[in-house]
Amino acid sequence: MEAVILILTLLFVAFVGLGVYVGVKAVGAAKRGVDRTITQARRTVEDTTLRAKSYGQSGVAGELAQLRLSLRTSMRATQEALQAGVAEDASLSESIGLFQRLSGHGHELDDELKRLEREPDKTRVAERLPDLRERTERVTHAADSLRWAARDRAQQFANDDLASLSAQIEVESGALRHWATTEPGAASAQTWPEADAKAEKAGKEAGKEGGGAEQAGWGAGPEAITARDPQQQPTYPWQKAARPESTR
Repeated sequence: MEAVILILTLLFVAFVGLGVYVGVKAVGAAKRGVDRTITQARRTVEDTTLRAKSYGQSGVAGELAQLRLSLRTSMRATQEALQAGVAEDASLSESIGLFQRLSGHGHELDDELKRLEREPDKTRVAERLPDLRERTERVTHAADSLRWAARDRAQQFANDDLASLSAQIEVESGALRHWATTEPGAASAQTWPEADAKAEKAGKEAGKEGGGAEQAGWGAGPEAITARDPQQQPTYPWQKAARPESTR
């Protein structure tokens, strides 16, 4: 009895532990989903604000917003391209490592541009714009190079696979069109067993009948050719009657 109670207690504890584990996992997944949604919403709002500033404002504020928007757009596009390509091409893992290092410089530059947007001394900010513009171009150029290199690599693999597939299809098509022609009489050599048995049986019966005919005097030699009796020849309505020989 004590063993049964112990087993039931262990099962209850196991079910409770499993329920707690599943609950924690579900809460964690929900929290990550909520955080991801909030991050995407914040990013969308910030990008929309930067786009409005870059088009609606002029001067230093508008250029800073344009630099930030260009930087964020390039970095995000490269990140998405590399993450999508690494699932099919493991060699892109090194490129992802380089991009992570580049992302450190990108985040640092974005934070600096964001601080300068709130800087009241616009003259000092305007003096630093050439350097900020150059740094932004360097970061975006590096990100664009990684992104386009990954896309060109994927495109080349797709072209190579398509060329190989086309060659295999051509070989298979040629094999399907190459049918062997049968020799004359080859088809008659291939018969069904039932037909062979019937032919063999018919041959045996013919042999038996031939043997009997030879014993009765039939078929012992070729038949004699005899002339037809003129009186027995058939006449037709359109033929003239033959004259007697005594008639002159």
